[in-house]
Amino acid sequence: MMTSLFSIFDPTSSLFSLPFNWISTFLGITFLPYSYWASGPRLIFLWSKITSTLHKEFKTILGPSNTGGSFIFTSLFSFILFNNFLGLLPYIFTSSSHLTMTLTLALPLWVSFILFGWLNHTQHMFSHLVPQGTPWALMPFMVLIETISNIIRPGTLAIRLAANMIAGHLLLTLLGNMGPFIPESLLPILIFSQILLLLLESAVAIIQSYVFAILSSLYASEVN
Repeated sequence: MMTSLFSIFDPTSSLFSLPFNWISTFLGITFLPYSYWASGPRLIFLWSKITSTLHKEFKTILGPSNTGGSFIFTSLFSFILFNNFLGLLPYIFTSSSHLTMTLTLALPLWVSFILFGWLNHTQHMFSHLVPQGTPWALMPFMVLIETISNIIRPGTLAIRLAANMIAGHLLLTLLGNMGPFIPESLLPILIFSQILLLLLESAVAIIQSYVFAILSSLYASEVN
């Protein structure tokens, strides 16, 4: 029984007293063997083109000296994208709509960037706290503002992804629950609106995966 509107998003489903909602997070691994086919289908070819394009873009952002880092962010994009799309399927838990998942991805990345920057490029990190051309009187305030903006970065990354995913799912759920209570003449309109929302959520799943990965790579480029 649903106790509240948001209880459908709670990871509480269990089997033999073992939680299994988070198993959906690892379903993307089942797609990996197809990438090793000698002559893959068109879907695998399209996916290879997408990942190679993303790899080049991340490589441009990080610089030529950090080519290995682009693979990390391409993998991050793929992981979030798989989870976002799997959550659109019926009866599959959307792990990317929970802060438990998104903050687990964002916080370690941010901490590693900050530690690397302050340990290896200390003067460069200090220079980021005061933008060029700042008057002397405003320097303490700029340092405070830049420090706060750096601290809240993992939170904004995590909340942006979780909020965008849960908002669309919540809207789909609300419209779907109206089905038994509306006249039959309005059912085609409801179904059509659900299809449009599903297409919108598919676009959001791609965009939010890209935004999360590209912002993470931009944060990484600042500490080099």
